[in-house]
Amino acid sequence: MVPGERRERVVLRVTGADDGRHLLAVLGSPIEHSRSPQLHGAAYRVLGLPWEYTRAEVASGALPGFFEGLTPEWRGLSLTMPLKHEVLPLLVDRTETVDISGAANTVLLDADGAHGFNTDVAGIVGALRDHDVTDADTVHVIGTGNTAASAFLAASRLGASRVLVSGRRLDGIAALERLGDRLGVHTEWRLYGADMPVRADLVINTLPGDVDPDDIPEADLGEVLMEVPYDPWPTPRASRWTARDALVVSGLEMLLHQAVEQVRIFVTGEEGGRLDDEEAVVAAMREAVGLKLEGSADLEEW
Repeated sequence: MVPGERRERVVLRVTGADDGRHLLAVLGSPIEHSRSPQLHGAAYRVLGLPWEYTRAEVASGALPGFFEGLTPEWRGLSLTMPLKHEVLPLLVDRTETVDISGAANTVLLDADGAHGFNTDVAGIVGALRDHDVTDADTVHVIGTGNTAASAFLAASRLGASRVLVSGRRLDGIAALERLGDRLGVHTEWRLYGADMPVRADLVINTLPGDVDPDDIPEADLGEVLMEVPYDPWPTPRASRWTARDALVVSGLEMLLHQAVEQVRIFVTGEEGGRLDDEEAVVAAMREAVGLKLEGSADLEEW
């Protein structure tokens, strides 16, 4: 629990249907663009599970009401903006990664209540690993929201000694500076759009895809771009990097890897659990969203 934060816990009694059927969904606003139903649907078909995974439009402030309407068939929820922080008071427990990042994108529902996880960090690390990016000394994180905190954690796991934050909100920048202090990572910052070119081993952009980038193109030079948004695609930043033959890792690849970890949690009931025939499950999930086996996608095909 974050010191000084008051919480009202919502305890659910979710036990599952007698026939093994479960309901799951991705929640957020907007949500119609989400590819999560395709990813999860493919996984549960391979696993032979009679589970139904859908999407639901849930705006800021509406999550407690959604929880109140859950029935025993519900097994899990995937959360996107603006719900990753708003869910915290509704959880009976949460992982250390959720505590550190201040965001939960995954909720496991069982007889004890709602359990919070953050699979975004694993999603970023896994997507980069597919492209043989397993370490980075200097990382540039663009944005200051919940996903930016996960990106900062991913940078730490990649061994970063220095993280530069580009943001528009000073309070958001300050929060990431505190996170850097907690992780022992040197943190610097700049206001988004400032005339301050940055070179980094890895750039992670967490701004939504519909945000028109007003940063100067020279501000995000580097070896590798991890572009979290995937709709619309390609983003202007991804196009710039592709034009100069730099490596672009798409948000759809991150979505795949964080979804694989979610499926593990929903099926096994724990973080890091192994799935039966996991290789076939992951291959089906890739195919469902048009990702190549090696984890990359042609820009023109999206």
